[in-house]
Amino acid sequence: MEYQDILFEVSEKIATITLNRPEARNALSAAMRHDLDRAMTEIKGRAGDDIKAVILTGAGTAFCSGGDVKSMANRKASVPEGRSRMREFHHTLFDLTNLEVPVIALVDGAAAGAGANIALTADFVLATPRGFIMQAFARIGLIPDWGGFYILPRLVGLQKARELIYTARRVYAKEAKEIGLIYDVVGQDTAMAETRAFAKRLAKAPTIAFGVAKNILNQSFNQDARTLSEMEAMGQSICRDTEFHREAVRRFAAKEPALYDWEAMESE
Repeated sequence: MEYQDILFEVSEKIATITLNRPEARNALSAAMRHDLDRAMTEIKGRAGDDIKAVILTGAGTAFCSGGDVKSMANRKASVPEGRSRMREFHHTLFDLTNLEVPVIALVDGAAAGAGANIALTADFVLATPRGFIMQAFARIGLIPDWGGFYILPRLVGLQKARELIYTARRVYAKEAKEIGLIYDVVGQDTAMAETRAFAKRLAKAPTIAFGVAKNILNQSFNQDARTLSEMEAMGQSICRDTEFHREAVRRFAAKEPALYDWEAMESE
């Protein structure tokens, strides 16, 4: 596929999406949103075969600075039109959140406003020391969008979410890790190498099992115990019928090296 405002490549079963408007600090454009939709379609069509993990990052010195604020001054959309537009964003966000392969966001520089919430949809967020998360919406009299009200309290709790939204302050990588906003801090000069190494380990995982687990985890705060138990029963039945499970059990019985061993891969 041809893309305008993102770069998309697949190597070693890892798809890398790079938001690619560095001159605008990767602010969201209509073309970028369209590109993201198309990339989600491509990944879903290839997931589990030649795509087993996804890296999401930004070109230049920012991850994504959010909406294009300069263009907002000229926007003449009515309330119904604005609502319809936001619903289009939610469609993209839903697809990104529910990709049935692990997604790793690499934040280097600003992940602000909508850009912050796009990063936080990932299964794991890695950030460089200069990377920061910023719920910038209050600075221009807006409320969080792109799923912020859903994502943020689940990561940091309700009171901390209030603070981050009300203050609209920058949360740099070290603090972001301490409060559970991101998974880990990576080296400034080794960020992509570390991210790819992390993604390679996840790419060796049981993709179907991860997809099922992710689907259930994404609904776990919204369902009662009985519903989650039913989802678990169905999910486990699906996973037991996979070639990965059968081969892993065979190796265990034969006392051969495990098919998926996170600690062993860490030492490779």
